[in-house]
Amino acid sequence: MGNFKKLAGQTAVYGLSSILGRSINFLLIIVYTQYLSKEALGSFTSIYALIGFMNIVFTYGMETAFFRFATGKNLDPTKVYNSTQSLLITSTLILGSGLYLLAPSLAEWLDYPGQAYLFRWTALILSFDAVLAIPFAKLRLENKALIFAGAKIFNILLNIFFNLLLIIGFPYLISTGVISEYFLGYRSDWGVEYILLSNLFANGLIIPFVWWKAGFFQFKLEADIIKPMWIYSVPLLFMGLAGVTNELFSRFLFEYVLPPNFYAGLSAREAGGVFGANFRLAILMNLVIQAFKYAAEPFFFKQSADKNSPMLYAKVMHAFIVFCSVLMIAISVNLNWLGPMFLRQAGYEEGLFIVPTLLMGYLLLGIYFNLSIWFKITDQTKYSFWITLIGAIITVAIIVVFVPIWGYMGGALSTITCYLVMCVLCFLYGQKHYPIPYKIAKGLIYLLISFALSYLGFYLDLGIPILNFFLKNSLILLYLGLIFLLEKDQIISYLPKRKKM
Repeated sequence: MGNFKKLAGQTAVYGLSSILGRSINFLLIIVYTQYLSKEALGSFTSIYALIGFMNIVFTYGMETAFFRFATGKNLDPTKVYNSTQSLLITSTLILGSGLYLLAPSLAEWLDYPGQAYLFRWTALILSFDAVLAIPFAKLRLENKALIFAGAKIFNILLNIFFNLLLIIGFPYLISTGVISEYFLGYRSDWGVEYILLSNLFANGLIIPFVWWKAGFFQFKLEADIIKPMWIYSVPLLFMGLAGVTNELFSRFLFEYVLPPNFYAGLSAREAGGVFGANFRLAILMNLVIQAFKYAAEPFFFKQSADKNSPMLYAKVMHAFIVFCSVLMIAISVNLNWLGPMFLRQAGYEEGLFIVPTLLMGYLLLGIYFNLSIWFKITDQTKYSFWITLIGAIITVAIIVVFVPIWGYMGGALSTITCYLVMCVLCFLYGQKHYPIPYKIAKGLIYLLISFALSYLGFYLDLGIPILNFFLKNSLILLYLGLIFLLEKDQIISYLPKRKKM
């Protein structure tokens, strides 16, 4: 129980900071949907899908490799840190420079003629993210959750500040005559440009602080450390690419495979903006998964030598499924008022029906993260290549085939199908190489029932708002009652025992 509580506590710290920070950041959706055109929001969706995809390339699995080699290989953690950070800085200079030089070609290829500067800024954002990755990982490994969380929140607050200043503040000051319309070269016709610049400024400003708190490093490339880390991490690169292929590339591809005039009155890029905005409504599930990953990855590696670790991993998985399935229902049944609250302009709410499917997709992604621990702690990361390659192929195939037929739902189905197949494959291979006693039957029951209740609550409508609210949310209580019935003995065992008089 001690280790389980420790993981839960760490997850809570990361979770509270992530939810606080992202909730603030989430409010930017209101700004974007109210002050930017659907075309600008479509550009934002596409470019940030590219950033998410390239982020994996720039870090190529080195975060996980750092945890593995700093905890389970009898190496000096300081030397591992120095070598890993030095390697990432070197590779970032090469990759960032290459992307910067290719910016004009990318702009033409992706239908942004004359906007090569967008992809130069993208190269800088990716470079800043990459050189922060290992210092942030070191803070997690050293259990400095509060410093990690503080830096993340500060970064988000800076991003919010620059977004509000550039998208709302300057236009207001110009309209009231406080500043000239040419102040600092301000361009009133820019939209996605100011989103990228805000991100760039915010990331650049926190680099000194994070490097200082993580501990400054010596630039030193030790081949006896880097070579095995490279062999370990390369398959993880493909695992990461498959993950973002589904999570982000679906948004990137959407506008390019959607037939013209599929949605009346919307261009393909505008429809991509609607799809991306609704995708972001599933962010609460992603926040929980991200917080869990922050705490669980170093925790899993530290516990790997314990003979009872398989049982602990199974308990963690079960608790994860229970918590996230409740969250999925809670969000889905309240989309009738959550959606309009964040999607302020008319037209965005037409994609709300895909959100429960996206939530389940994110939940399956979290399950896959739990399952993937077997090949990380047994150094069998080669299996991740084949599993994630299959997932990536499924994602692209479903988008290409079903988006032209079903539109938004075709894109959402790529998420849930990809992660479902990856979970099944990872489980089957994992049980052969590193058996873990997962509660399969109960887990499947929870997933199926919670998904059904999510859509039941979403579509439930008696025509009376207050009655709808109570009836929809009663489904959460119904589900919690089911959990109590099935987990009663386990719940009672966790309660503090009464001392006999």
